[in-house]
Amino acid sequence: MMEEYIRQDAAAGRFASWTHSTVIDEYIQGPIIERDTFAKLHALADIPARFPVGNAGLIHVYGYWLSAVHTPFGYKRDRWSQGHLAAALGQPRESFWLDYVDSVAPGSSTPLQRVTDACLPLLQAPPAAGARTADALVEGVFTRVVVTRPQNSPYSALVYGIDPGDGMRLVTTFPISEDPSALLSDFSATPSLRWNAAVLDNR
Repeated sequence: MMEEYIRQDAAAGRFASWTHSTVIDEYIQGPIIERDTFAKLHALADIPARFPVGNAGLIHVYGYWLSAVHTPFGYKRDRWSQGHLAAALGQPRESFWLDYVDSVAPGSSTPLQRVTDACLPLLQAPPAAGARTADALVEGVFTRVVVTRPQNSPYSALVYGIDPGDGMRLVTTFPISEDPSALLSDFSATPSLRWNAAVLDNR
């Protein structure tokens, strides 16, 4: 199932909406997927990559489902499986599951497509209401974080991306339950690549 989704996403050019990411987690200081898994995913998507840096969508959406590494925040797949992130983005709680079936148009979308459709517009044009945004320049690269929280929801959705020079691209998204004020202030005050983002030297 996952392999077919990846092939569909590659054929449709959907990975181009995501930038680069490292699989080295900043908290555990190690890879969240094995080198062989990294290579297989990128081969399926026909995306050239050199471990540990690859396509963020491939790593964060599909690689995280395959990760068996426990981090201080739990397993990477939890953001997709537990439903808090989907709900915070206004989607059905199960909409980011691998086996989700759209009742309106079964088989019409992939997990990466659904995540991209829910998140990329927030980066490109953050809503005036219901979202908080911070921007920063990191060595000349524009970066943005958007935090959105539905009314009466215990979770917000954090969406992070960069503009490598040709438009905003996604890096990652995950749910948070704390007040984002300190995070947003630090994002602007201390510019740096975050949440496993990577910028290739040949950008």
